[in-house]
Amino acid sequence: MSEIKNLKPECIWKNFYALTQVPRPSGHLEKVQQFLLEFAKTAGVEAFKDPANNIVMRKPASPGMENRKGVILQAHMDMVPQKTPESTHNFETDPIQPWIDGEWVKAKGTTLGADNGLGVASIMAIMEDKTLKHGPVEALITADEETGMYGANDLPEGELQGDILLNLDSETWGKFVIGSAGGINLTATLEYKEVETDPEDVAVKVTLKGLRGGHSGLEIHEGRGNANKLMVRFVREAIEECEARLACWNGGNMRNAIPFKAEVVLTLPKENVEALKELVDDWKADFIDEYKGIETGIEFYAEDVETPKMEVPVEIQDNLISAIYACHDGVVRMIPSYPDVVETSSNLAIINIGEGKALIKVLPRSSREDMKDYIVNMLQSCFNMAGMKVETDSSYGGWDPNPDSEILHLLLKEYKELFGTDGIIQVDHAGLECSIILGKYPHLDVVSLGPTMKSPHTTTERALWATVAPFWQLLKKTLEDIPVK
Repeated sequence: MSEIKNLKPECIWKNFYALTQVPRPSGHLEKVQQFLLEFAKTAGVEAFKDPANNIVMRKPASPGMENRKGVILQAHMDMVPQKTPESTHNFETDPIQPWIDGEWVKAKGTTLGADNGLGVASIMAIMEDKTLKHGPVEALITADEETGMYGANDLPEGELQGDILLNLDSETWGKFVIGSAGGINLTATLEYKEVETDPEDVAVKVTLKGLRGGHSGLEIHEGRGNANKLMVRFVREAIEECEARLACWNGGNMRNAIPFKAEVVLTLPKENVEALKELVDDWKADFIDEYKGIETGIEFYAEDVETPKMEVPVEIQDNLISAIYACHDGVVRMIPSYPDVVETSSNLAIINIGEGKALIKVLPRSSREDMKDYIVNMLQSCFNMAGMKVETDSSYGGWDPNPDSEILHLLLKEYKELFGTDGIIQVDHAGLECSIILGKYPHLDVVSLGPTMKSPHTTTERALWATVAPFWQLLKKTLEDIPVK
């Protein structure tokens, strides 16, 4: 595993390897915060944890470059905790196990954390390198980006001193992001009184897994299967054709990840069990056929389980199934002026039903505030009709593109001179913290960039290691050529 420390440039990969050994799932950042503060002390740079649990570092300008514009290097410290079904990994205590598979760096059985660990590792490399030439440099390493951008949302005004923000959280080398979608957390809840299961009924657990999942911003347009949306189709027919009743439902585990697994426990008359299992086989064949060329590992199966004593009342069950069935999932529309980029979408991410409570979490995104309001109202209407209470939080606006950005044109110039090809300007559907930070520091000139990685938020997350060296080369050259303030 430690062989990744030998990849070039070693200054980034050794820091990334060190990060993989520190548990840092969203919501559990105490260890990585301490790690970063200790690193800064060893590197001899100023550092502190701010009231929003972000880590801020400051490195003074190289001699003779004190008059340059200040640069803020920004990344987030948390990672999405996803693991394969057979993995026993504990994200709060266990290190990630990275390994090299040809041209890719991957992790064994879990997410890799290159999102956004490579950005953090690059910042660390800048902070500890005594040979680099640069003006004043700050680091802003934010907390809990993946669960609600809490560190950016609570960032104190007046804390940052720089003029330029380089966000290091993009996933395609050679593309320079100058705009992104906004988003909002939507949660629907309902409490109900369970009813006793018919003592003559038996129970079956039905599991859907093996879907690709993925990033609900970057990959929402690819038509990947959503485990919750596929499961509801089967459950509805099982209720209609096999007299099934819903006891519990668990699907998805991260709001910003397309759910790749869902499980339900159904009760039903014992004489209908074989019909239900045949229905499972039928739907499995349908799913495999529908997603041919997109999903290759679909597993859908039923197994007998102990009959639960309680289940969801019929009326509540039917209302919940209708709401899940009707809930919009996927792309709403593309950006008219950028027809290859998603404008508005929603991800039906998490469903937990059982023990008298129903919880549904959705992540709507849009680069337009009016369309974000539209999709939120659409979802709220859907769940309200099922008698559910709907709440929203952690709203953040879109990042409006600035094609006249000075730092953008410097990056494009340096990229062309270093590598002989033109960089690509891009607007992303994935949410970036830039919009939130710009809301507090509107004077900043902002671009997002990074080395190439694929499938963040999934257990197939991987980083194209050969892109890290040119990324590092561009970052160093750009810092050296930052204009005078």
